[in-house]
Amino acid sequence: MNKQQYIEYLIATPDNYTCTNLAEHLEGEQSVSHDAVSDYLRRERLTPRTLWEVVAPLLADSPEAYLIFDDSVQDKRYSEKIELVRLQYSGAEHGLVRGIGTINLVHTTGQASEFFPVDYRIYDPDADGKTKNEHFREMFLRAVADKRLTARTVLFDSWYASVENLKLIHRADRFFVTTLKSNRLVSLSKEGGYVHLPDIAWSADSVRHGILVKLKELPFHVRLFKLVATNGDIEWGITNREAEGDAQGSITSDDVQEANAVRWQIEQLHRELKQLTGSEKCQCRKARSQRNHLACCYLAWLTLRVQARKINQTLYQARANLFREFLRNELRNPTIKAFGCA
Repeated sequence: MNKQQYIEYLIATPDNYTCTNLAEHLEGEQSVSHDAVSDYLRRERLTPRTLWEVVAPLLADSPEAYLIFDDSVQDKRYSEKIELVRLQYSGAEHGLVRGIGTINLVHTTGQASEFFPVDYRIYDPDADGKTKNEHFREMFLRAVADKRLTARTVLFDSWYASVENLKLIHRADRFFVTTLKSNRLVSLSKEGGYVHLPDIAWSADSVRHGILVKLKELPFHVRLFKLVATNGDIEWGITNREAEGDAQGSITSDDVQEANAVRWQIEQLHRELKQLTGSEKCQCRKARSQRNHLACCYLAWLTLRVQARKINQTLYQARANLFREFLRNELRNPTIKAFGCA
């Protein structure tokens, strides 16, 4: 059993991702027991570095590119004895769920087919003592110092908009575009003191060009935007891009909205990992097995991405192609014929 076989299995199996199912479908010289598959997942040591080494040549990196951070939960609500599983908040469920948390870093040019995961972490505070924000900072520093990525704009949601994270990105001479929760405090002037975001008065001009504000505990100014969705929902966006200097910067609310739209590419990655590679479906109990399974899922996703680009289709279409010839053969000569229709 090896990495290539396991990745190709993740891509090819319709819905059953168990070690037993894989062993049952390996024949001839490839034939192994299900214990051999589970042993492989226990003894292998695949890490985020494994992903980086494969994906690095595919990147179109430039200062105009983006880095996107977000987390995801691999739903394991029915698992009682799987290591790494813990109760945590899931954005998809809008509540707490038992699962394995991942923090992901995606590099993108902004184009729909040009985004790739370049790093990830497993959220396991019992083992490493790290919070998600600490993983965020570690991954950012490695992207800049070790991977030497030149993408200058960093995108993330309000969960990661801590003062420490914002200062780190600013010190690295990168730009952030993120959102704030409505309870954050900002100051429009020294005389006015700090106020909550909903208490700020907005004109049509300030809605478009933003307002220069001082975020509490942040030693530099940011430009604040009130982003109103078509359904009336309000988001508070901030950026350090062109924040210092003139009261009215050249960046507009449209620019912030466009950056937020790019951020949704990482949500697409989360969805495709779960639906196309079975990232949530591994039933192995050991933490190392789960880590190796997830590592192979990232590589399976990358394999599908490369194939989809080659044939100019989506990842869903690229994977569906695997089953089309099977369906044609079954329609020509059904293995199970309809009862009572002869």
